[in-house]
Amino acid sequence: MKKICLFTLICVSSFVCSAQTHGNKLLTIDEMFQLADEKNSTLKLSDLSLQSSDMDVKIAKNERLPKVNVALSAGYLSDIRITDRNFSNGLTVKMKDFGDYAHISNNLVVQASQILYAGGAIKNSIANAKLAQSATGYEKRQSRSNIHFMLLSHYLEIFNFRNQEEVYLKNIEQTEKLVSDIKSKQKEGLALRNDITRYELQLQSLNLALTQVRNNMSVANNRLCTLLKLPRETVIEVDKEMLSFLPAATNEQEWQATANDSSPELKIAQIHSTQADNAEKIINAERLPKIFAFAADQFDGPITIDMDVKDNNMNIWMVGLGVKYNLSSLYTTNKSVKKQQIATKAAQEAENIAKENLQIEVNAAFTHFLESFTILQTAEKSVELATVNYNVINNRFLNDLALLTDMLDASNSKLEAELKMADAKINILFNYFNLKRVAGVL
Repeated sequence: MKKICLFTLICVSSFVCSAQTHGNKLLTIDEMFQLADEKNSTLKLSDLSLQSSDMDVKIAKNERLPKVNVALSAGYLSDIRITDRNFSNGLTVKMKDFGDYAHISNNLVVQASQILYAGGAIKNSIANAKLAQSATGYEKRQSRSNIHFMLLSHYLEIFNFRNQEEVYLKNIEQTEKLVSDIKSKQKEGLALRNDITRYELQLQSLNLALTQVRNNMSVANNRLCTLLKLPRETVIEVDKEMLSFLPAATNEQEWQATANDSSPELKIAQIHSTQADNAEKIINAERLPKIFAFAADQFDGPITIDMDVKDNNMNIWMVGLGVKYNLSSLYTTNKSVKKQQIATKAAQEAENIAKENLQIEVNAAFTHFLESFTILQTAEKSVELATVNYNVINNRFLNDLALLTDMLDASNSKLEAELKMADAKINILFNYFNLKRVAGVL
């Protein structure tokens, strides 16, 4: 019987541990980012776009390869009908008279050509395909950074709600103790029922706020689980240790230099500018001659190039160099060139605008990052003062030296200060990661 009970206890314990492990998941920021890289649908779509751009480069390089055409045909030749120019005096010549297989025609043509010079059109087309490939890579980086930041916002939101939950629980505990103390005073005739009612109302308000915080935390948790492809019943546990290693303030110029080197948005604008310049060269190449090498072999039968049809096969091959020049390009290309020159200037202006916007965004993000430290210092001082004030008022109230309204004000001030300090620490992390996102290193 003891063995059965022991076995049952082990099974139940294992089930409970398994359920807890399945329901709760401690997730650090790095682990969350890694999970997103593996499972996020948007990033998978970016991978497909990158694979497509790789194929575009290979397709552009195909222009360097020789082009080979093969044509094969076989058919039936009719008899020859000869007439005067006015279609009179008709005469039919039987193909059978020229051989047993004269009615059967065969034709085989093999042609090969290789572009030797195209005015730089092929080279610049390949260069643009490679630039497009690079742009797709930067677009993936930018998408990845935005997704990471969105996930981080939900993650810190959960962290913030958990801090608020702890603050409310602590204040509820203190309020319940205070209600108990007031009830004791009422029994001694030192407090009124109205005093208890007022604190019970505050307790109800705290419990309602706690319920709202927990509901908001559940919504944020569900949103994060959906984005990370986790089971909906998973409860994400945030890494509280990260508040122990808050980032330090640095120099703005370092972040500006990092952004100029790493910002995907700026890199994409620079690539578009280079692509526009290459496109202009491609159009200008239409004005230049194209030189190519060629080789061909032709196998025909029967021989019908003379009235004396021969029931034989004829094979001829050739090899040489050729030049093609589109004379109409002298008067048709000018408009295309001017249009592309406008597009090139527009791309250069877009690059300059991207640089200016990046500088402004980095400056704004860095300013808010520094501001978050000031907010934290103010919040810490506010909590310190509010706690001292609460303790003083509480002691005076318990000794009948302060009014209940003073106690309520002190309690509310302490609660507000504690909530602001919890927000301030998380605000530093949020602004730090936002600065990394803007600089292109998230």
